[in-house]
Amino acid sequence: MTMLSRRQMLIGAGALVGAGMTPGTTLFRAAFGEDIARPDYMIRAGTNENPWGPSRVALRAMADSFRSASLYGGNKRELAKILASINNVPTDHVTIGSGSREILRTAGMLAYMDHGSVVAADPTYHDLIRYAEQAGSKIIRVPVEPETLHIDLNAMHKAIRPDTRCVYLVNPNNPIPSIIEKNALRDFVRDVAKRCMVFVDEAYFEYVDNPNYASMMDLVRNGQQNLIVSRTASKIHGLAGMRIGFGFAHPDLIQRIDAAKTGSINVMGVNGAIASYRDDEFQNFTLRKNRESVAIVQHMVDDLGLRHVKSNANFAFFHTGHDIREVRQAFRQENIMVGRPFPPMMDWLRVSMAKPHEMEYFVQVYQRLFG
Repeated sequence: MTMLSRRQMLIGAGALVGAGMTPGTTLFRAAFGEDIARPDYMIRAGTNENPWGPSRVALRAMADSFRSASLYGGNKRELAKILASINNVPTDHVTIGSGSREILRTAGMLAYMDHGSVVAADPTYHDLIRYAEQAGSKIIRVPVEPETLHIDLNAMHKAIRPDTRCVYLVNPNNPIPSIIEKNALRDFVRDVAKRCMVFVDEAYFEYVDNPNYASMMDLVRNGQQNLIVSRTASKIHGLAGMRIGFGFAHPDLIQRIDAAKTGSINVMGVNGAIASYRDDEFQNFTLRKNRESVAIVQHMVDDLGLRHVKSNANFAFFHTGHDIREVRQAFRQENIMVGRPFPPMMDWLRVSMAKPHEMEYFVQVYQRLFG
């Protein structure tokens, strides 16, 4: 019998839950190279969503919310208390927005209102940057370190100008799933916050399993001025469509953000988030399945010798050597939606983690088209 490669064994094991197969059946299929059938639906591997959706308890809470549809904001104060308790901060250190996007855009608005520039890594997540730029702020884009593709804190520090009002850091970064070393980041925040606001976007922090990583929430907890840490219920909690996000900061900064916010939150999203943040079992399940999916893609890029950045999130990022616009179109023909182009890295692919058996199919398609 043909010897199974490590990747083949992993691919077989990853399908067990999703495809409902026994280990023997799945490994037999992988060993003899039988193609995985094309799904009759579009696999969403392009927008960093949770493929498992909300937890059952969150779904029940949201269904029950119809009876509270006449109430503004619902249990917003209860959600703030839960978040404050989880993160060991007072409730006046917490703001809730219509997704973390509202918190991001509000920070961009504050930078513009203060007639200042914004310093950010390039590439990185775009909402704060685009909003500030459209308002009229100068955006100073600092390329990631060329060899590691990690955010270059030294270069960002040098890029800060007298008129800089906000330094934006995404940790883990997006589309590059890299992290910033915890001690270097903590020193950077303490120093830069003496001059301007530092915004640390931690949308994917729950996924990180790396001893070199740390949230900057401890600085908020210890009274750091000019720092805001954002989080979201859109990722691990599977509530992207409900638009619930959070900011944590010193009360003085929270007051400025609350005064500038323009969105609103809905009772269904609030109640779903309350239930989900109490559901550790679902969060742990999501993390286990995400690790399975990441491992499937990791073995593929290792086998093919593709340059990549080790994932610290729920997506992978690797070099294809092909125009990503063409790659996207080719995958759409195979019922897979992958990530959009991220200039200037136009031949690098971001692929979000779908369910393990769906990532098996992704690997099969990638190897056939580009392997």
